Amino acid sequence: MPSFDRRSFLSASAASAVAATLAGVLRPALVNAVPAGTDGSGPVPPDFPPGIPLFRQRYQNWSKEIVVDAVWTCSPRSADDVVTLANWAHASGHRLRPRGAMHGWTPFTIENGENLDRVVLVDTMTALTGVTVDTASSTVTAGAGATLSDVLQALEDHGLGWSSVPAPGVLSIAGALAVGAHGAVVRAVGEKVPIGSSSGSLSNLVTSMTVVAWNGTGYALRTVARSEADAPDLAVHLGRAFVTEVTMQAHPATPLRCESITDIGWAELFGAPGAPGRTYVDFLDRSGRAEAIWYPFTDTPWLKVWTPTPVRPPSSREVDGPYNYTFSDTLPEAVSDAIGAVVSGRTELTPALGQVFLATTVAGLAATGSSDIWGAPKNTQFYIRPSTLLLTEGGGAVITARANVAAVLHDFTRWFRERTEHYASLGQFPINGPVEIRCCGLDQGSDVLVDSAGPPTISAMRPVPDRPEWDTAVWLNVLGIPGTPGMFAFYREMEQWMRERFDGADAVFRPEWSKGWAFDEDRPYRDVQALTATIPDSFRDGYSGERDWDSVVGTVDRLDPHRVFGNAFLDRFVR
Repeated sequence: MPSFDRRSFLSASAASAVAATLAGVLRPALVNAVPAGTDGSGPVPPDFPPGIPLFRQRYQNWSKEIVVDAVWTCSPRSADDVVTLANWAHASGHRLRPRGAMHGWTPFTIENGENLDRVVLVDTMTALTGVTVDTASSTVTAGAGATLSDVLQALEDHGLGWSSVPAPGVLSIAGALAVGAHGAVVRAVGEKVPIGSSSGSLSNLVTSMTVVAWNGTGYALRTVARSEADAPDLAVHLGRAFVTEVTMQAHPATPLRCESITDIGWAELFGAPGAPGRTYVDFLDRSGRAEAIWYPFTDTPWLKVWTPTPVRPPSSREVDGPYNYTFSDTLPEAVSDAIGAVVSGRTELTPALGQVFLATTVAGLAATGSSDIWGAPKNTQFYIRPSTLLLTEGGGAVITARANVAAVLHDFTRWFRERTEHYASLGQFPINGPVEIRCCGLDQGSDVLVDSAGPPTISAMRPVPDRPEWDTAVWLNVLGIPGTPGMFAFYREMEQWMRERFDGADAVFRPEWSKGWAFDEDRPYRDVQALTATIPDSFRDGYSGERDWDSVVGTVDRLDPHRVFGNAFLDRFVR
């Protein structure tokens, strides 16, 4: 282990987590509720159902690029309360938006500039949070607002778990399912797959869900089994349905060892197919689980490799809780100062910022003894929480064959390096956050233990029927500090390159629903061609006679014909 003064590192981290100028930019604000009728800020929604707490509250998404200071928000105490709210909203001309952890970038809840006079957010994370585990069927049933952390803890208490888990444990389960959340899991060579597991999206684990649906005369609760025709269309719905409860399959859990490696050059790690050295695909073959975080203008990514390991290796430190990379949650002074300078306009310091990020990671892993940890799966998989640096993100999934992963990574990383160096030669630094690379499997029907009507229709991890050899999703995401000049134009260029390079010959490109996509020069979610044709068509092409984009639109419109569960953006996109 490299020599490092642990006390000095931790003191600096605690003393100067973020420069004062960044306090309102890079950290989530406290979200205070003001009860209805106490602040004089406007009329209370008329005839609002009595007994359901109603208040004004600040809404902000993960990157703070969508912020509204006072939105009408309520906290239903039960699923029946949600039904009452839906019927009230229909009768009064209001709309309801389910609100979870707000850990996302997309305008699926609120769109910037949207008229919110007749909108009420529905807080799912106060009371709709129950979790029960059925060990006989190896399933878990959870309320919409239960966090992934709570669900996985309940499963862990019974020796169960999930294979493919996102990094933030704070996500609500309904929010994670709405966008097809996923982890970083493919199968290692020779790995025995536990019955009940899936390496695709969490949505592929759903065995049934309860939604609020129109029954012809009013809104009511309806439980949809995975075998029903509507189930695939609801499994990923982008917020156009209101899920109150979900049941999901699980499998026996095995502890994971997570090793962090920071001494492999990017050109070696992302080498061409068949290249010698320590390559990303070699780690996938060995362990099946790997993530690379490549800071801008650095040469050695931070590679995390997870390996199912029933017994703790002597060199591993056992961890009894998640979020073990404290250095990425509480920033030392050097990082704070560098970010502050870049945010204030000194973008030419971006290369130095990347070096500081990498140095902090290397030192932090050593100081906290976190380069080789072992424990319950969630304790090594969860590492992003609300105190982590808030960045915006663009990119998506490349659906391809496992044998083609090296070519995908080789082509993308070289394109990215060339473009960032090109802009740097012009004195421009549109990207100042890391590249994040992960792989996971697809939503295979064989993983589902109950009768199923099919995989989630618009999951990014849905298999392509005429390309059965395409079994892997390669996630290519690039992060940046909100407000960076030229960032969205770079994301647009990157998105266009991905669509051209992965055009269906050996791979296809799909958006990651929770992140940024459909970029124009200035913003995400504004490319009209992408929103009205390119993206919907990517869930039509190759699916003739099967459920596709249009079947999802038809299902959610039939279950919510009055579009109570919609907003201005979804009106334009999911149509």
